[in-house]
Amino acid sequence: MLIGGLQKNSLIDYPGKLSSVIFFSGCNFDCPYCHNPELARGCPACQADLNTSTIYNFLEQRQGFLDGVVVSGGEPTLQKDLVDLCKRIKELGYPVKLDTNGSRPKVLTDLIEKQLVDYIAMDLKTDSMRYATFIKGDYTPDELLSSIRIIMASGIDYEFRTTCVKPIVTSGAIENISRLIRGAHLYALQRFRNNGVLHPEFFRGCDYEFSSDELLQLKAVAERWVGNCIIR
Repeated sequence: MLIGGLQKNSLIDYPGKLSSVIFFSGCNFDCPYCHNPELARGCPACQADLNTSTIYNFLEQRQGFLDGVVVSGGEPTLQKDLVDLCKRIKELGYPVKLDTNGSRPKVLTDLIEKQLVDYIAMDLKTDSMRYATFIKGDYTPDELLSSIRIIMASGIDYEFRTTCVKPIVTSGAIENISRLIRGAHLYALQRFRNNGVLHPEFFRGCDYEFSSDELLQLKAVAERWVGNCIIR
């Protein structure tokens, strides 16, 4: 497994829980605003000293202190041993949250059916009409749609989230996304921070940031279809 990092303590990555975050290296998406460029590129030197034994030993030592474990990236569903890792984490008594881009619906189904994941957060980069223009990578629209359906029918906790950055996201895109996930448990609109992103050249000379008022307007659009919409 390509483990890119371990954040030992986090109060923000798993809602309502003190968690540790395991970051995997490598991603099949190429998002201009990605804030983990080293992980996205699959940097082989990232945390080369980390392996599954180190992770398991750490989690064993933190039993009774941590409330959960987040599996993030990069894109964790690309890791062939992800099921085994989640199984081991669950055996240690931890709830597991998965962060994903939704490009591997079969992996999601496997994890859900085996009860190896307790919370899924899926990124919705933009609406289906804009993905091909702004989000390059190894995926199909049908895979993303399948993942949305699988997550919403799973019976476990979940959220969808969109990083709000112009021109990738528009009011129309938010409306289309919200229609698609109508009735979802939670939809989070995330503020974009132009700091250490994957493709900084994308934002040069570009009005990329939504103001607080504009974010509230996007939230109002989303709330027509998703009752529980928040701004992060």
